[in-house]
Amino acid sequence: MVLTALRGALRFLTRLPVGGGDAAWEAFRRTPVTVPLVGYVVGGLAALPLAVPIPVPSAAALYVVTLVLLTGVTHADGLADLGDAAAVHGGVDTDRRREVLKDSRTGVGGALAVSLALVTLGLGSLGLAGTLSLVGFTLALAAEVGSKTGIALLVCTREAAHEGLGSALTENATPTDLLPVVVATLPIFVLAAEVGTGYAGPFAAVAAPVAVAWLVGRWATGALGGVSGDVLGAANELGRVAGVHAGVIVWTLW
Repeated sequence: MVLTALRGALRFLTRLPVGGGDAAWEAFRRTPVTVPLVGYVVGGLAALPLAVPIPVPSAAALYVVTLVLLTGVTHADGLADLGDAAAVHGGVDTDRRREVLKDSRTGVGGALAVSLALVTLGLGSLGLAGTLSLVGFTLALAAEVGSKTGIALLVCTREAAHEGLGSALTENATPTDLLPVVVATLPIFVLAAEVGTGYAGPFAAVAAPVAVAWLVGRWATGALGGVSGDVLGAANELGRVAGVHAGVIVWTLW
């Protein structure tokens, strides 16, 4: 069941050529723990350039490019849509923000949100690449697992704004499903002990994306009436940025 669900999660959250069909999708949407497990796959592959002896700018660029190749533009598109909805001014109601959210055209708010996320991720990747190779790898992996854990948090604790991807994932999830999600983050700290990074940096890299997801979910509940696929994608992109910077800052200071 878990392996089938993981195949569905990889098919949905990445561009990796995995099969599974409807059975994998159904298993995935009933198994939130597979979301952070995908973080290990994406984070591990994307962080490989950080663990090899190449110039810092090249390692940072390859990290960002690999992320895009692995995950595509789905999450970034969600961030763009959420940016447009957040940019609506005045005393607008929930229906108006939802209307903007569903508009396929990207406005100034969406373009600005994606641009800022990409630039800040790029700057954070320079910080990752500037650390010891295995430290950068571990922090990048932790940030990815943290961003996916943030998605699982929203799926397990928030209501969907409307029928669609959000409701497909949230309708069967409950807060008790968070226990295996939390357990799924523990290998990060085992790796940190083996590598010798200490626990503070990896903990910050995991915790910061979860905090960002909680904030995004709280805003979405008030402004949109709940979460949606776009909200989950935005939480992933913003959470990754927060995790990378938090991990580098805390590891550097401690």
